Amino acid sequence: MAERRVRVRFAPSPTGPLHIGGVRTALYNYLFARQHGGDLVFRIEDTDSTRLVPGAEEYIIESFRWLGIKFDEGVSFGGDKGPYRQSERRAIYKKYVDQLLNEGKAYIAFDTPEELEQKRQEIQNFQYDAHTRMLMRNSLTMPKEEVDELIADGRQYVVRFLIQPGREVHVHDLIRGEVVIKSDILDDKVLYKSADELPTYHLANIVDDHLMEISHVIRGEEWLPSSPLHVLLYEAFGWQDTMPQFAHLPLLLKPEGKGKLSKRDGDRLGFPVFPLEWHDPKSGEISSGYRENGYFPEAVLNFLALLGWNPGTEQELFTLDELVAAFDISRCSKAGAKFDYQKGIWFNHEYILKKSNEEIAGLFAPIVANNGVEESLERVTKVVSMMKDRVSFVKELWPLCSFFFIAPTSYDEKTVRKRWKDYSPQQMTELAALLEGLNDFSVEAQETAVHQWIEQKEYKLGDVMNAWRLTLVGEGKGPGMFDISAFLGKEETLKRMHRAIQELKTSANPSQGGE
Repeated sequence: MAERRVRVRFAPSPTGPLHIGGVRTALYNYLFARQHGGDLVFRIEDTDSTRLVPGAEEYIIESFRWLGIKFDEGVSFGGDKGPYRQSERRAIYKKYVDQLLNEGKAYIAFDTPEELEQKRQEIQNFQYDAHTRMLMRNSLTMPKEEVDELIADGRQYVVRFLIQPGREVHVHDLIRGEVVIKSDILDDKVLYKSADELPTYHLANIVDDHLMEISHVIRGEEWLPSSPLHVLLYEAFGWQDTMPQFAHLPLLLKPEGKGKLSKRDGDRLGFPVFPLEWHDPKSGEISSGYRENGYFPEAVLNFLALLGWNPGTEQELFTLDELVAAFDISRCSKAGAKFDYQKGIWFNHEYILKKSNEEIAGLFAPIVANNGVEESLERVTKVVSMMKDRVSFVKELWPLCSFFFIAPTSYDEKTVRKRWKDYSPQQMTELAALLEGLNDFSVEAQETAVHQWIEQKEYKLGDVMNAWRLTLVGEGKGPGMFDISAFLGKEETLKRMHRAIQELKTSANPSQGGE
């Protein structure tokens, strides 16, 4: 028998923004498909019409476009096994519902929500199963004529799967090994609702996975309890030979405390849980996104890949191609993974370092322009080369680097008290005269001349450099002083120094005399 082609799918429901846990599931499916030369299918599960949110489907597609996760077929990607939107497959599902009914593997139930609630009140831990189904209003307890009459009259009904008790259901999981569930604890799940002529998740998934030739189902741990039912459905249809292999991924857990990661955790601790910013069409609430917060998509994918999967080496930084080569689904953890959002920030910093100065400058230049500064890309690139190792996000560069482009109009009081001595105006006046006399204003030429002058005058190096930094920057930050002055050029350097000498004078710090 020929080896089966690897085909996996990511099948979100458009009921709101895509959670970061869903992104990780899609990423693992992508890595698995690419590693095995297989296909990644994008399917939309929209059978629950009451929960659909306008714009959610477009948001999901845009998220993957930004992240760089490419699908081979599916909604908006084409393919020959569609339609890929479940709401467009009504006729397909109805055929399989009828097959189960005709073979006595499913039955019709007319119980109203009120009747079901009454049974829950009467029977502790009630569930619709082999022990209770004969007490209910369904085609197993009613004459066929009455069932047909109710359907003809337009009475709403559901189709339930008939689960036989006394069986052991085996689910082979690529991460968790053999999982065995007794069929007695399973209820007769609803597979189809006449109200909207649509199947539930359970039936739709099985039919779609079979018809779309899905070989592996890689999904979140929360779906593990439904897997025994899915195994029984494959058997009911006689599709055992095409049953996919399952892999249930560990949950993403709160950064602190217990439980799974939620939007509230992000709101409380100040990190996004969605790939893109989300504008809720009903409430108007805006939720932050990784893209708008300044994360690189590669950093987000690298961060997510290591939440629940261990490459078995010390390597942490992976390109997408390297992740494809290294990924081994059997190395996924069974235990949940704490969502260390600080590590996500670290990854973004590392990707800033990895990227060329030119690329970061291209992202920083619009920020410079938005602050009213006209500056060449070449000079912006020079600033980036000096400062990018100090930030985790491009947007953090401006408050750190604005002094390169805009002269200080005030001087940090704390730095003045600490660094501006009563003799600083005299030293800065001498230094300005020295710098004015230099024909070569390069870093090297300045450094040689200034150090010789300090030695000759027997000044303290720290006193001179700290006061000089204050005159050019306005506070005690920035790279090496000669890098700053060389970038500013002679004219701007002297202009800033003369202004600071006038502004600060000796009266700014009379208590420091003689130190």
